[in-house]
Order: sequence, then C-alpha cells, then structure tokens
Amino acid sequence: MRLIGSATVTFLVPTTAARSQSTQILTRPIPHTGEALPVVGLGTAVNFEAAGDPATQVQLAAVLEALVGGGGKLVDTASSYGAAEDVLGSLITQASLRPRLFLATKLEAHEIAEGQPALQRSLQRLKTDRLDLLMLHNVRRPDESLATLRSWQAAGTVRYVGISTSSTRAFEAVEAVMQREKPDFVEVNYSLDDREAEARVIPTAADLGIGVIIDLPFGRGRLFRAVRGRQLPDWAADFDARSWAQFFLKYLIGNPALRVKPDR
Repeated sequence: MRLIGSATVTFLVPTTAARSQSTQILTRPIPHTGEALPVVGLGTAVNFEAAGDPATQVQLAAVLEALVGGGGKLVDTASSYGAAEDVLGSLITQASLRPRLFLATKLEAHEIAEGQPALQRSLQRLKTDRLDLLMLHNVRRPDESLATLRSWQAAGTVRYVGISTSSTRAFEAVEAVMQREKPDFVEVNYSLDDREAEARVIPTAADLGIGVIIDLPFGRGRLFRAVRGRQLPDWAADFDARSWAQFFLKYLIGNPALRVKPDR
C-alpha cells in the first residue's frame, strides 16, 4: 500500500469526497492543481508481479473492485514490477475500471532514455492511451532530469510527473531533483519504523508544493512481524483503528501532508 498527499500547509484541513449517498471517504488535494484524491490507494508490487493462476487473477480482480467500490482511485505500478503492468491492464480492462482510476506507473532512468518506445510499452501493457501519473523510478543521482517526462506531459499523454525512491540512502539525490525540477509528486519510503522522510523529504515537498506518495508503509512487513501475536491496545479505538494495518496506516494519515497506498 502507499500513501499519497499534498505536502503544503494550505492543505492541513482535509477535504472529503462522497463514496455513496450515506458514507464519505477522506481525500486531499494535489498541490499543483487542487484535484482531490482519496487518501488510500493500491500498490501492485509483489502480489501483481506474477501472471498467476486463474484463482489468483480472481482474487486480484476482487481487490481492484473493492478499491473502487470503496471510493478509492489511485493504483500505482512500475515497469520493473515483473508482469504487474500486464496483469493490471488486463484486470482493469475486463472490469471496465479505467475511467474510475487514477493510474500511475514508473520507468527507470535507462528506460526513459529510450524515449517514446519505453512509454508505449507501458501504455500497451496497461491498455490505456493516457497515464494519470508517470514517475522516474528509483532516483539515484542529483542531476537526473524530468525533461522527457515533461515533453510527454505537454503532449497530453501524461497528466502528472514525479520521482520515486524506496531507499533512505537516495534522499539527498531525491531532494536535489525536487528542488530543481519541482515535480508534481514524489514517492518515498515512510513507515512507523522508518521515519527519516518526516525530517527531510516531506518538509521539502511541503515547501515546494509537491504531492507526496508513500511507499512501504508497513516497512516491508517489519511492523507486522514486530506485533505478531500481540493484541491491538484498547486505546487504538480512540482513533477508530480496529486492526494493526489500520493502526499503522492511521499513523501516516495523521501526518497532514500525506495519503496512503499499501503494496501488500
């Protein structure tokens, strides 16, 4: 799962969007446009990476439909996630979900250097002619450019552009690219046991008006292993957490700069 959010002080008070006539879900606006997105979305690392058997396909389809049925929109994938783009594209098409999704994917620097062929591969796999968000995946160098992504954005093939990392070691490079390129989004690792982003990337995004997507909100499963066999504390009910997953995600959502998107 991942968390996305607007990292600007003007968005400290969240807005809401109707899920049905009787219920509402939490949303926050994308800083550069004000477009509202639900705070919880879906990541596709691991579970969507293998084509899988028919039973697995049915389960993944149910996950997507549950997301949309619950008012969610954001689905995040990457060209490097095995068969995830192909699997996701097929499931979205079969269920006619594309108009109801905010679809994001990521390309590595060497793929972006290929130009249009790399973009077309992702579009074909995802069975769409337009991406809501395309990110430069795994930023490693402070001099990396978003010029090619910007050209695709100008052409209308990509609505928003961004950068991503899942490594604290890359934060210096990520912050340098943020300062120079001012992308629409930055995706960064952040969890209850991995909080360096609180002090660095998230405040920088707030200063620059960049939306934040959080990856690894469960710390690659470390948080669940840490509480295995332990009961949720009674006081978790004070903020409506009824499971450890909700407990961990609500910690992140409590940061007004963010929204959430779990991967597994």
